[in-house]
Amino acid sequence: MSTDADIQPADDAGVLKKAYRSVSPRYTSRPNAEMDSIGWAMFLGMLVLLVPLLPFLVIVWVLERGIRALSGVRGRD
Repeated sequence: MSTDADIQPADDAGVLKKAYRSVSPRYTSRPNAEMDSIGWAMFLGMLVLLVPLLPFLVIVWVLERGIRALSGVRGRD
């Protein structure tokens, strides 16, 4: 039978004993202007495509609200 005195703790298994050098260069963060310009281009492209649809969406919304008001149906909000 073993006692608590016989059991020895592990030799700090989670502690790093030796650091290894890497062959890849160290990463340093920097502003990513290329992706920023792509994001703005996508935003402007979507804006150009969706702004002409806005009057149709407003007309559909107004008609839907008018039909709901005339029929007496209340929204389930």
